[in-house]
Amino acid sequence: MMNEYITLNDILPGEKAKIKEINIEGPMHRRLLDIGLINNTITECVGKSPMGDPKAYLIRGAVIAIRSDDSKMIMVDKIS
Repeated sequence: MMNEYITLNDILPGEKAKIKEINIEGPMHRRLLDIGLINNTITECVGKSPMGDPKAYLIRGAVIAIRSDDSKMIMVDKIS
């Protein structure tokens, strides 16, 4: 059975997911790798701004804000 991935943007505060693909090119891709966002990294959505963008994610012990445009390009496998 093939997993159906969702985007990082789809997880809600309090939910966790495992990173599967980063479909971003250029400097932003490098920045995400530098903060530890690589395949199989577990991340948790810990909050969102009042307008919903950006959302804050707990990644390897650090809370990082990622804009929706970018988080929509990151494929994840939701952890139940």
